[in-house]
Amino acid sequence: MVFVSEAYTTVPATFSTPLQEKVYQVLQELTMDFQRVETEEVITMEDCQQINERLEMDMVKTLFLCNRQKTNFYLFVTCGDKPFKSKEFSQALDIARVSFASAEQMDTMLGTKIGAATIFSTLLPEAAKVQLILDKDVCDQEYYGCSDGTTTGYLKLKTEDVLRKFLPYVKRQPRVIEV
Repeated sequence: MVFVSEAYTTVPATFSTPLQEKVYQVLQELTMDFQRVETEEVITMEDCQQINERLEMDMVKTLFLCNRQKTNFYLFVTCGDKPFKSKEFSQALDIARVSFASAEQMDTMLGTKIGAATIFSTLLPEAAKVQLILDKDVCDQEYYGCSDGTTTGYLKLKTEDVLRKFLPYVKRQPRVIEV
């Protein structure tokens, strides 16, 4: 059982990473309502179940992928309960098979560690080469639950705000696929 705090609607008193601080600055700047929880370290989707219950929503699964040559990178956001099938993902994008990017690449390009991949990494200039891919099912959800860039902080946002406020702010047009 993972510790999950009560839900807060205020920014954390302290920040663990530069990305986490940037996330909350941007949420305030864009006047995006949020609820957040603090947790013990959470890595797996199974660990997220208690977060889902506390925030009354379903966490998304955010995967950092690359091609074999490690020249093309993808941040794929899908439903937390959906199994990832590399073949279906690759077919939807009409690309060669992909694999998971390394922990080092994740740190360098996304400013996060394993378990903390988040759409908010698009705030970082290092993520400019990363293609943002959204599962259509995620776009159809009322709420968007994700990491705040750490493995100990999780957010509940309105999906509409993510799509209509945040993505235009970072000047990113995601590719939406059905898998």
